[in-house]
Amino acid sequence: MRRSRVSTLFQLPLIEDFRIIFERDPAARNWLEVLCCYPGFHALISHRLAHWLHRRGVPFFPRLISHLTRFLTGIEIHPGATIGKGVFIDHGMGVVIGETAIVGDYTLIYQGVTLGGTGKETGKRHPTIGSHVVIGAGAKILGNILIGDRARVGAGSIVLRSVPAGCTAVGVPGRIICRTEDCPLEEDKLPDAEAIAMRAVIDRIEELEQELQRLKVRIGAQCARP
Repeated sequence: MRRSRVSTLFQLPLIEDFRIIFERDPAARNWLEVLCCYPGFHALISHRLAHWLHRRGVPFFPRLISHLTRFLTGIEIHPGATIGKGVFIDHGMGVVIGETAIVGDYTLIYQGVTLGGTGKETGKRHPTIGSHVVIGAGAKILGNILIGDRARVGAGSIVLRSVPAGCTAVGVPGRIICRTEDCPLEEDKLPDAEAIAMRAVIDRIEELEQELQRLKVRIGAQCARP
C-alpha cells in the first residue's frame, strides 16, 4: 500500500513528466541532456517532494525546497500547488505557480507564466487549469477561475475570467476569440487579439473609403447633369 502510494505521487507522474519532454520538444535529443539541462523538469521533481511533505504537515522544509528550487531554476512553485502528470514547463524562467493553483495533466506552460491570486483573500484563490491546456509565454492567469480542458491562452494575455473547455483566450484583458476546433492552432502560433482588432479596423476604414469614393462619383454625376 505504501509503495503504491509513493509510486502514484512520485514515480508515475515523473515518468510522464520525463516522457512528455521528448514528445513536446524537438530539441530534446537524449535522456542525459533532459535529466541535466531542463530546469522545468528539475522544478517538477523538487515540487513533487515539497508537495508530499506539505500534505503531511511538515513545517519549514517544503518552503525551503521551493525557495532553493527558485534560485536554481528560476521557477517558483508553492508546495501547496497541485500539479498533474505529464506537465511540461518549457524554458521555465519566471514561472510562478501559487499555493492553491491546480494544474491538470499534460499541460504545457511556457516561460514567464503566472498562476496567481488577485488579493489577500484566503482559501482557494488561484486558478484551476484543466488537462491538455497550452499557456503561452508571459501569460498571467489570476484569481479562482477555471481554464477548461484543451483550452489555450495566448502569450502575454491577462486572464481574469474562466475560459471554457476547448476555447482560446488572448489579449489584455483576455478575451475568448474562438473555439479550438474552429481555430486550429500550433502551440507557438496563438493569435494576437490586438492584431486581429487592428486588422478589423483597417478593413472597415478601407470599406468606408470605397463607399466614399462611390458617393463622390454619384454626386459628381448628378452635378454634371444639365
